[in-house]
Amino acid sequence: MLTVHHLNNSRSQRVLWLLEELGVPYEIKRYERDPQTMLAPPELRAVHPLGKSPVITDDGLTIAESGAIIEYLVGKYGQGRFVPAAGTPERLRYTYWLHYAEGSAMPPLLLKLVALRIASAPMPFFAKPIARKIAATLQSSFIDPQLKLHLGYIEKELAKSQWFAGDDFTAADVQMSFPLEAATARGGLESQLPGVSGFLQRIHARPAYGRALERGGEYGILGGG
Repeated sequence: MLTVHHLNNSRSQRVLWLLEELGVPYEIKRYERDPQTMLAPPELRAVHPLGKSPVITDDGLTIAESGAIIEYLVGKYGQGRFVPAAGTPERLRYTYWLHYAEGSAMPPLLLKLVALRIASAPMPFFAKPIARKIAATLQSSFIDPQLKLHLGYIEKELAKSQWFAGDDFTAADVQMSFPLEAATARGGLESQLPGVSGFLQRIHARPAYGRALERGGEYGILGGG
């Protein structure tokens, strides 16, 4: 049986969601982040050398990276579902958003996380003002403008259609869920980004999304974690 190596509060939640949409039987092997470092446990390295999630094992194959996993699952189990027909404008949009999620949307979000941790990390008292100044400057001069740019771009794109590839829900929407949930987890963006807010409301209302949450367990990113 297909196994999802599932790290709490991580990208692997959207893999569970896609499997629920596809109706594919699967089992979950759970891993917990280190509460201090928030890193994945070393046991994941026994599955994949990088020791990161998501990772799936299926028919003797080990597949990592969210986009690769999604393409594999849709290709093997989708039977034409959740991917636009080849050669259509919708297929091109689908491919774009499938790669944009990790290639463009996630880097500034990760930099934001790093900057916040630098500002709050334990260190000698004399170094704290310097570290906080560096982190604040990085956020104000680069990270926050990049986030504003990307979220504004996504907002305009969602004004064209309710889903990223067009009028139909696709696996690209599954892939885009994590960066948008991460970007809005701290709240306050609903009034500024009604298109993004509407997209999140639509995906959270899908029965398969709810089933994935039940199977995956607590998903702190939805509550600001």
